[in-house]
Amino acid sequence: MESDAFEILMMVALGTLAGTGLGLFFGFVAKKQKNEWSAMTRKEQIISISLIIVFSIICSAALGYYYFMYSGFS
Repeated sequence: MESDAFEILMMVALGTLAGTGLGLFFGFVAKKQKNEWSAMTRKEQIISISLIIVFSIICSAALGYYYFMYSGFS
């Protein structure tokens, strides 16, 4: 079974969306984010961006693993 570009882009898009949501959620839970971007210090902004990027990579990798392992791709 082959993956076309649409399936790969869909995994990346869904991983990015889920990772953004998780990164923002955990940032608010950890009290590292404020309601407005301009109210945050530079360090808080960097932490926020880092959380979003890390969780996006994790979610994209998890979706890719799930797709390739359980879709009959071998």
